[in-house]
Amino acid sequence: MHKHLISIILFISSWTIQAQTDSEAPYKKRVLETTELDFLSSYYSQDGDNAAVTGGRGTEALTDVTATIIVAIPLNDDDILTIDTGVSAYTSASSSNINAFDGENPADPFVASSGASGGDLWVNFTTGYSHSSDDRNEIWSGKVSVSSEYDYFSIGVGGSFTKLFNEKNTELSLSANAFIDSWSLIYPTELRGNGTNSFINNATIAGNSAYNPNFTPLDGKGRNSYSVGLGFSQILSKRMQGYLAVDVITQDGTLSTPFQRVYFSDVADSFIENFHLAEDIESLPGTRLKVALGGRLNYYINEHVSLRSFYRYYFDDWGISSHTASLEVPVKVSDKFTLYPSYRFYNQTAADYFQPYNEHLSTSYFYTSDYDLSTYDAHQFGFGLSYTDIFTKLHIWDFGLKSIDTRFYSYDRNNSLSSSIITVGFKFVMD
Repeated sequence: MHKHLISIILFISSWTIQAQTDSEAPYKKRVLETTELDFLSSYYSQDGDNAAVTGGRGTEALTDVTATIIVAIPLNDDDILTIDTGVSAYTSASSSNINAFDGENPADPFVASSGASGGDLWVNFTTGYSHSSDDRNEIWSGKVSVSSEYDYFSIGVGGSFTKLFNEKNTELSLSANAFIDSWSLIYPTELRGNGTNSFINNATIAGNSAYNPNFTPLDGKGRNSYSVGLGFSQILSKRMQGYLAVDVITQDGTLSTPFQRVYFSDVADSFIENFHLAEDIESLPGTRLKVALGGRLNYYINEHVSLRSFYRYYFDDWGISSHTASLEVPVKVSDKFTLYPSYRFYNQTAADYFQPYNEHLSTSYFYTSDYDLSTYDAHQFGFGLSYTDIFTKLHIWDFGLKSIDTRFYSYDRNNSLSSSIITVGFKFVMD
């Protein structure tokens, strides 16, 4: 009896000690309390007069509609699974002129062709996973993505590690990504067939009727991109936070776009209807190194107004360097509504291989008339409005509406391109 009593006392004592140990364990808040659902959509339109498809001269009219759904699922206290799927449908007057001669009207670089190349559908699927340490001072994440459109397929993998120090006032992050892409090599219509193009042989050619371009198809179909990023964030005071980042990107493979035409000033021009026949496609190096150095400085003025500033310097080994500066001023007008006026300035130098329409020499080895690689300045004005309800009073099925965010941006370059985009996002949380 005495032995049994001692055993019972020891058992109770050990259970009590364990209970006390468990009760003394620090409280660990879940990284994500419940499943979140984001629905994002946008409408984009642009116009301009320097289409790369038609050698730097021609319509750049384009419209694009996107829809994206992002689901974040807490697997436990520390781990989150994210699923991101999106679709984008566009119509492009510029890309319709890959085959400028399949429309009802006479071919013209400033008129969209009605052929099949005037539109496409882009689809993307990304899945991600993140793990946070018990003390929430370390975060590991990884992702895999697949995207596809009619002439392009891409597989991507990436990961990041974030470390917080100094009572979470200091943050250091490291990220790496890789994308393995492949082209379907679609050339301008007049360059297909290597001399056996029946369309060209049967057409009436004005100007230089002995049209005989010195065109060699591209060797490869692949393009690989690798990036590494390093970020450092610091809370500088009760009102100010700073962030510095450096990103390095390398690319190799087929970096030329196969359907972007080039014209030479030392080659006699040939035309069908109102359309200048391509003398070659753009030719660019098979490697590219990009480096971006940037920083943010956010300042809290008061409970209603704060400042968010950003600057980035970029350069690459193709000769481009650029400066980006932006400022956003969130204004909280009530407990639920915030306004977001913003301005962004950008300027860049031209790539070593850029010349405008019909100004390249045929003796050059690399050449492009893509105005994205030209010298230009750009201004973007934006305005946003967000609605937030932390109590999620409005419900759809088992999800409560947490926020609505709408933004509008107007963009203008000094080389004729202008565009506008409107975006809207809805965030829902599961009850």
